[in-house]
Order: sequence, then C-alpha cells, then structure tokens
Amino acid sequence: MTFMTMRGSNNADGSYDWRGAIIDSGIMAAVTFFSALGGLSAVGIPTWEACVAAAIAGATQFFIALAIKRGLRAPK
Repeated sequence: MTFMTMRGSNNADGSYDWRGAIIDSGIMAAVTFFSALGGLSAVGIPTWEACVAAAIAGATQFFIALAIKRGLRAPK
C-alpha cells in the first residue's frame, strides 16, 4: 500500500516510491517526445534533426518531472 504525499507517493514503510515516479516521468517524457516530433515534422524540419530535438526535449522533460515529483530540497 502506498501513501500519496505532496510530491509523489511513499511506500508503507515510509520509503519513496521510485517505481511510480519513474513510470509517471516516462509517460510525460513520451508525450513531450511525440508532440515535439509531430510539431517539428509539421513545419518541415528534416527527420533526423527532428528526432534529435524531440529526444532532447523528452529527456529534459523526464528529469524535470522526476525532480519535481521527488522534490528539489532535502526534508527538514
């Protein structure tokens, strides 16, 4: 059983739920990747450059979402 906190969820023993946070961040990164790829393709950017730009956007989104879910400051 997990317990939701403001930044994510904790397991019953109080440890942070990394599995859930990584899955959520991966989903958000995939949405960012495919929307960026679609937008870049729509304006005529060549496929290789569009894939690289979309991968960078997706990777950035993954780590930003993971940092937000985990919290950027250490608990007091």
